[in-house]
Amino acid sequence: MKYQSKRKALLLLADGTIFHGKAVGDKEGTAFGEVCFNTGMTGYQEIFTDPSYFGQLMVTTNAHIGNYGTNAGEVESNSVKIAGLICKNFSYNYSRPSADAGLDQFLSASNLFAISDVDTRALVSYIRDNGAMNAVISTDVTNIDRLKSELEKVPSMEGLELSSKVSTTEPYFVGDEKATYKIAALDIGIKKNILRNLAKRDAYIKVFPYDASFAEMAEWGCDAYFISNGPGDPEPLTAAIETTKEMIASEKPLFGICLGHQVIALANGVSTFKMHNGHRGINHPVMNLVSGKGEITSQNHGFAINREETEANPDLEITHVHLNDKTVAGIRMKDKNVFSVQYHPEASPGPHDADYLFDQFFDMIKSVAN
Repeated sequence: MKYQSKRKALLLLADGTIFHGKAVGDKEGTAFGEVCFNTGMTGYQEIFTDPSYFGQLMVTTNAHIGNYGTNAGEVESNSVKIAGLICKNFSYNYSRPSADAGLDQFLSASNLFAISDVDTRALVSYIRDNGAMNAVISTDVTNIDRLKSELEKVPSMEGLELSSKVSTTEPYFVGDEKATYKIAALDIGIKKNILRNLAKRDAYIKVFPYDASFAEMAEWGCDAYFISNGPGDPEPLTAAIETTKEMIASEKPLFGICLGHQVIALANGVSTFKMHNGHRGINHPVMNLVSGKGEITSQNHGFAINREETEANPDLEITHVHLNDKTVAGIRMKDKNVFSVQYHPEASPGPHDADYLFDQFFDMIKSVAN
């Protein structure tokens, strides 16, 4: 086993609190972003490549990161999307037979700065109490004043539009062009596994940029519409909200996930708000109010829709509720083929309790087609 020398590093929070650690790999670095934590025991590669995490410093609560390496087929986008990584124990060695590289190699190829040896239990406890906030990780441990000055310039996640940073710039296709159903997907930060789940259900998908107009999407002659997950505050996505209103008016089925769920709510006049911490992990309990069944879900969001406004909206029905804090986890329109959820039914490596939502979408498409 090769000895790894480690430079001193630190995490500086916006309120001035400092946590000490060591740099992953023998290199200098600095990274800024909103600090947040994910409680998943597995799936770190999927987390790091999820476009919904763009601009965030990720704290992993699992004590060991990197111990099963990486696999080229287990990514949710074409690059690492987090701004930086903070963990307790970083493993440079891995033992999984199907891995094709170590996590250090994977992160190095993406030029991502990471720090380890941080007391992540104390850090997560602090964030839980004080909320998500901007932070910086750096090996420049002797120049705290400069880091504080630069950190003050980092914009807040509230009011920040980030879909333009991760969306495709040109439309592209996924699936078999001879498939039975055609779905037009609005990419505001889409994950690859969502597209895989749609394609394997006999769909041919055309993925459009975040600012695509309804006319552009409708011209393709699709059977249904889909709005993806993504990063940042949903309220600045004014073009997507207007496009969504036209999707709803088209009477064709519409399904939204995560940020897409929030955009559908905004298109119905329901506001959103920034959460104290957000929900990020693969063990979040949700109650399906329609079936009466509980679900363990994968979640990743820092904003939510207003429950009181949703309950008061005559066109909407709450279908799912998060059992920890009673926030809205799913809605549907009463007289339209439109529904959405605030979690990830496509979750990889899991859980798969909510996989039925894709089947529900296709049942809706088939019903309208017939």
